[in-house]
Amino acid sequence: MKFVAKSFLAVALLPIFSVAQQPAAPAADVPAPVLLWPAGAPGATGDTDADKPSITVFLPTVPNATKTGVVVAPGGGYTHLATEKEGYAYARWLNRHGVAAFVLRYRLGPQYHHPIEIGDAQRAIRFVRAHAAEYGIEKDRVGMWGSSAGGHLTATAGTQFDAGNPEAADPIDRESSRPLFLILSYPVITFMEPTGHRGSAKFLLGDNPDPALVRSLSAETRVTPETPPAFLFTTTDDQTVPVMNSVMFYEALVKAGVPAEMHIFQHGAHGAGLAAANPDLSIWPDLLLKWMRERGYAAPTP
Repeated sequence: MKFVAKSFLAVALLPIFSVAQQPAAPAADVPAPVLLWPAGAPGATGDTDADKPSITVFLPTVPNATKTGVVVAPGGGYTHLATEKEGYAYARWLNRHGVAAFVLRYRLGPQYHHPIEIGDAQRAIRFVRAHAAEYGIEKDRVGMWGSSAGGHLTATAGTQFDAGNPEAADPIDRESSRPLFLILSYPVITFMEPTGHRGSAKFLLGDNPDPALVRSLSAETRVTPETPPAFLFTTTDDQTVPVMNSVMFYEALVKAGVPAEMHIFQHGAHGAGLAAANPDLSIWPDLLLKWMRERGYAAPTP
């Protein structure tokens, strides 16, 4: 673990509505989304785009020598999605390094609550595996990357998964939902006091959730030796999601013997994305790329 921070600071539990995470209009190069359930998603309560979970597929133009794909879950406090900054931008970055990317549009609160969101994430992983040959990847090389509340969804996918149902009529449901690896950018991890992020908990679980459910959806409590390897990036003075979210998950990974790497920078606002214009944080994607290359998840250095 690399600690760039000098100390851990106390931070407020604020809702995730920073300017950095406001939704942006899709760029002209964004492909059309692919519905995860073309005939209608289970539990859907309407017929708008928000009721139709999907992935947007970005395939690299350079060779995908490692045959790796990544499902990308943007953040937004379980109420909206920062799809450009924490979705499409990540996908283009992955493509530049020979990795296929699949940006997930999952259903949100307050209209939808758990287990809809994790069901959408698991379906995305299974869907990509079922179509692996079409996307030029190997089905056993599908990781997941999430930021903020999308990081919570990613950590949940990495701690609550199954091997698939071999008897399922739908071939997609026969695939495993376990990610090969996790990338967590300033993630929400826990819903328990004093560190839990109340805004994400409210919109995922409702106003008065069962305490047992709150604990169950606090990912640090669900880590086992079967949890996928993880890379974590965050900042000490994040005023939206306390840094201890990442620290608690990292500690649980280490205790379980799961390979993990964490980089904590002292300064940086929540919702930094790839932070290309931020001299304090702009190195973090290079650290991620190094981690991915060392594990064969990204194309080697040219």
